[in-house]
Amino acid sequence: MMPSVFIHHVVGDLTVGKPEMAEFYETETLEAAIKAIGESTECGIPVWKKRSMVGIENNEMRQQRFVGILNSFDIVSFLARAESLEDQDTAMKTPVSEVVVPNTSLLRQVDPGTRLIDALEMMKNGVRCLLVRKSVVWKGMSKRFSILYNGNWLKNIDPSYSSGNNLIANANRPASSSTSSSHGKFCCLSREDVIRFVIGCLGALAPLPLSSISLLGAINPHYSSIESSLPAIEVTNKPPEGLSAIAVVEPTQDGQYKIIGEISASKLWKCDYLAAARALANLSAGQFVMGVEDNMTPRSLPDYLVNSPVGENNTANGVSSPRPGKFSSRSIGFKPSSPSVRFSRTLSSGISRSMFRGRSAPLTCKITSSLAAVMAQMLSHRATHVWVTEDESDDVLVGIVGYANILDAVTKQPAALNLGN
Repeated sequence: MMPSVFIHHVVGDLTVGKPEMAEFYETETLEAAIKAIGESTECGIPVWKKRSMVGIENNEMRQQRFVGILNSFDIVSFLARAESLEDQDTAMKTPVSEVVVPNTSLLRQVDPGTRLIDALEMMKNGVRCLLVRKSVVWKGMSKRFSILYNGNWLKNIDPSYSSGNNLIANANRPASSSTSSSHGKFCCLSREDVIRFVIGCLGALAPLPLSSISLLGAINPHYSSIESSLPAIEVTNKPPEGLSAIAVVEPTQDGQYKIIGEISASKLWKCDYLAAARALANLSAGQFVMGVEDNMTPRSLPDYLVNSPVGENNTANGVSSPRPGKFSSRSIGFKPSSPSVRFSRTLSSGISRSMFRGRSAPLTCKITSSLAAVMAQMLSHRATHVWVTEDESDDVLVGIVGYANILDAVTKQPAALNLGN
């Protein structure tokens, strides 16, 4: 039997406290997009075409204006192209329409009275955002506990529904949208919002949350990866689907792969985009994720990092130009960990360079990890995924768990998995 929490709750229950969505148009610049992404969930923002008509638009018209979702991985990949790095100011003023990947299936507008189970099915099938109209008066709660959200009474309930008799009389009434709503005001629900709601209802989902991700079939063995010795720029030639995450791996003698890092929208979310783009364009995948120390000598650095004019304003021949910054893990937001985890690695050039693993280390779990533990990991780190390693080894990669995999797992029936035995 499907967990009742998904049947008795509606999408409108999850919109309480959500701010009104401000549309981000495709005519905006990458500079504006970077700022907006820093304040977003799931490291990306919905991109829209501007309205061409004045007046109230229906659901179909709004859906047609949706272009796609732009994330930090898309922007860094675009900036990493040689022509973009030559003129950084021009690159940052590039219209978003030239960078965002069109995909209208990533967003769906739904009524506030849509059952949560139906919303989960949409997200399991690829929808990443739900556009929900913000209601002024909310009626039609399908169950009595639907007027509670995170333990707080909803403030937009019709006073006539406050009595126990009215609640009981309307307990089995189908959910419906409000009789009066604020036209044109919407909020956007992401998969992260849904997972936060689900983790607050773990008791109603027992025994699923304590079951391993392996038993629930939540591990996705199909993931994108790149070997650490290859140029990092190659990740732009095989854009990841859905997760915007590529594992950086090293092969072992037995034909397996160990994960040493990742290049993903999550890791690039609030980094220095230009510094990350320079690194992506000029370093190997291993160098990119592990980071190059700040105290490297000029002889050991790539030419592009040291061939910069002298002077604070970097003026050559009377023309001011931006100074190419030296890449380090700190420059793109990676922080060094304790000295105990520092190590030296000999690169293909034969020069020994001091490297470190810090904030760039990938978020991993074991195949025996419980579903609840993985959800807590993702939410605490604001990550869209967790890499899964073998139980006996911390680094041998076997798959990945993303939002869609978790939503699929929590909607499975315990009886079908023999969890009660």
